[in-house]
Amino acid sequence: MKTLLVILDGLNYQVAYDAMGYLHAECAAGHGCLYSLECELPSLSRPLYECILTGMPPVESGVVHNNVVRLSRHRSIFHYARAAGLITAAAAYHWVSELYNRAPFDPANDRHTLDPQAAIQYGHFYHADHYPDSHVFEDAESLRLRYQPDFLLIHPMNIDDAGHRFGLSTPQYRNAARVADGLLSQYLPEWLAQGYQVLVTADHGMNDDRSHGGILPEERQVPLFVFGDAFSQSPAAVRQTELCGTICSLLGVEHDKPVCTGLLK
Repeated sequence: MKTLLVILDGLNYQVAYDAMGYLHAECAAGHGCLYSLECELPSLSRPLYECILTGMPPVESGVVHNNVVRLSRHRSIFHYARAAGLITAAAAYHWVSELYNRAPFDPANDRHTLDPQAAIQYGHFYHADHYPDSHVFEDAESLRLRYQPDFLLIHPMNIDDAGHRFGLSTPQYRNAARVADGLLSQYLPEWLAQGYQVLVTADHGMNDDRSHGGILPEERQVPLFVFGDAFSQSPAAVRQTELCGTICSLLGVEHDKPVCTGLLK
């Protein structure tokens, strides 16, 4: 099944629960379900992109801080999909390109990717944290319509950016989450109508010190919304390390990663 993964960078679970009214409405209508999961440690971005996309916790992947600039040493969802002959795409922060296509990131060559031999074949990658979330979703929808990817990653950054500038318990942070919810309301109905399985999650949360990286619940608890007819909508204990294998199972590709079977029918 075609699958779409949205990583809302830096979105704390409680703020997602309180602020994302549209996603809750879809869940209430029986179209999806919200779960809480605890991110791996350290609760930092690049290590957790690697965790979500390869199933490897940071201490095992070796990507233990944001300044590890190199290709991943593990197979990702993109690699498993490509090995099965599927099409991959991403509209994401440039660290994703550095992990799975080429490092270091060269904007002139890597910002817009069209390479059928790459792990991420089609991509729009940005490198400014304030790059508008609306543009990221537009970039992603352009990729979806043009290339019809089997796996598409969408990764906006404005929630995390607001958290670093203003902190967790602020209107700016909460409103950034509301903006993302509104953007999803523009696209999710069509994605579901086209038969996509959709997961909306976060890498990590945020604290009132305008940072993250530690063990505070507000830094580690993140949401997982799932939508699509492949999901059970039953209670499940989901681990962040199981997202890679679960998505590979949705795609129907061979893999050797752990799966959260409770999420799936």
